[in-house]
Amino acid sequence: MSVGLLAVVDDILSAALKASAKSAGVVIDDAAVTPQYVQGITPARELPVVGKIALGSIANKFLIIIPIALLLTAFAPWVLPYLLIIGGAFLCFEGAEKVLEWFGVVHDAHDDGARDEKKLVLGAIRTDLILSTEIMLISLSNLEDDLSIWQTLAILAVIALMMTGVVYGAVALLVKIDDIGLRMAKSPVRRVRHNGARIVRSMPAVFRAISIIGTVAMLWVGGHLVLENLGAVGLTATTDLLHGVEHLLHAAGGVVVWIGETLVSAIAGLIVGLLIVGVVLLIGRLRPGRPAHVPASAAAGGHGAGSD
Repeated sequence: MSVGLLAVVDDILSAALKASAKSAGVVIDDAAVTPQYVQGITPARELPVVGKIALGSIANKFLIIIPIALLLTAFAPWVLPYLLIIGGAFLCFEGAEKVLEWFGVVHDAHDDGARDEKKLVLGAIRTDLILSTEIMLISLSNLEDDLSIWQTLAILAVIALMMTGVVYGAVALLVKIDDIGLRMAKSPVRRVRHNGARIVRSMPAVFRAISIIGTVAMLWVGGHLVLENLGAVGLTATTDLLHGVEHLLHAAGGVVVWIGETLVSAIAGLIVGLLIVGVVLLIGRLRPGRPAHVPASAAAGGHGAGSD
């Protein structure tokens, strides 16, 4: 009996690894986006905040994404593309707002409140919900059709735990690597001390790079979600655009095709995001007694890196 159980566990793990392989790009994006949310808080609260976001990510996957995905797949699969379009548009909005902040075009009047730990955690969990949804739906789409509901549930549960561990383990390492550098800088060994000092000096640039990568990731993933799923609901011009890029660059190799599709998706994400930001700003101006900025409640997810 134990041999049979081990075989079942092995099958589940193998299926989980295979199904989640195509979501690796989104996992990288998630790991790049999340460190923005712990910048500007005290070092003692960095790991607790990452832990809270990780728990929120687990709740997103087990309490929201997996149950809804299974129900919709079984009874209303046509709804899924529309949900992904909405989620992609939100990521586009966050990314575009951040780009505009870099140029001083928009400014959150509640910027000081954006450092509030509760707001940071909620904003990060909200963004995680969208990225985790894509991870789980990509994984679900790569499962075999003849699996039972319980096998599917077990595989998705393994993927959820595995992806959360990978993403937030990497995030925890990123946010604490400066502390590791400080400890190394106090070492009696000269080489270790110098390497520690280099790590500490490089961290501001590393986090600026992470902020840029995270913003680009939002635009890329959001734009790709919008383009792909608009095609799935009948607006085939968007998927034709992606297929056209693939066909145009096919001879140059897979890496060049990926770069081309990513660039097109990011540009599309920026355009969609700018349109949404414009609508939000216009609504803010038209509403009496309201300041003309993007509301903190709408943009809390995009201000983690405001201290660059």
